[in-house]
Amino acid sequence: MTKLKALAGAFVLGSAAFLSQSAMAADISNPDAPLDLSSGSDFFGHFITGNNAGNTFSDRYTFTLTGNSILTSDLSSFSGNAKNGLDITSLGLFNANGLVLKGTQVSTGEIDVWTLSSAPLSAGQYFLQISGTVMSKAAGVYSAGATVSAVPEPATYGMMLGGLALVGAVAARRKSKQDDAA
Repeated sequence: MTKLKALAGAFVLGSAAFLSQSAMAADISNPDAPLDLSSGSDFFGHFITGNNAGNTFSDRYTFTLTGNSILTSDLSSFSGNAKNGLDITSLGLFNANGLVLKGTQVSTGEIDVWTLSSAPLSAGQYFLQISGTVMSKAAGVYSAGATVSAVPEPATYGMMLGGLALVGAVAARRKSKQDDAA
């Protein structure tokens, strides 16, 4: 009977330790937040209050592209030292099919800096996902910006080349007239 009690006690202690570990690593992600890129750019971030040490987050910022566009995004988080604040672990661009592009970590430590710059993207629904860990009980914050720029249509390039050819032809004709007059 004592062996059974000891086994039950060990099970209870083990379960409590397991549950306390999972409680420490709670997910404190923001719900999906919309980005308004209709004017070409938007700024966003997450302020995390104290008493969240060890917790993780994976925030999503959704947006819609109405035409072919290039997206750039820069993110930074200041922690004061490597033991305080936030540790940003990833920045990624996703669509309905999954990961489109991973961000690049420029620096880590006191200041985490990430960048992301896409190739031309087609119209559709996308989201930026920022993931990280809270390093201490002190408050932490990251801030980011996203910018979209339109990609010219192939017809635009054709019109530009035609215009340049026309300007070149006019310049050559003027030069020819000046040479004939001299």
